[in-house]
Amino acid sequence: MNMIMFMLTASLVLSMLLTALNFLLAQTNPDSEKLSPYECGFDPLGSARLPFSIRFFLVAILFLLFDLEIALLLPLPWATQLQSPTTTLTWTSILILILTLGLIYEWK
Repeated sequence: MNMIMFMLTASLVLSMLLTALNFLLAQTNPDSEKLSPYECGFDPLGSARLPFSIRFFLVAILFLLFDLEIALLLPLPWATQLQSPTTTLTWTSILILILTLGLIYEWK
């Protein structure tokens, strides 16, 4: 019981010291860029109808595509323990092949 109380007290004191150190070392006069509510790099006072580059959308779509691929491939180690792991590996290989062909197509 004493060890638990010591650990809790030590962690509380350490967190209070780190918080105090953070307040002492923090920058107290931020510039206008830090005070701006927008972080996208565009002027917030200009027109909201600025054209975006098509490359921006392409990168965003590719990110979503490969993010979905990772989400679909995450349960693969557990799926190989099923009764027919060859079927699972076949479907996985087909999925990776289709996505690789799509990436090659987009690069060209």
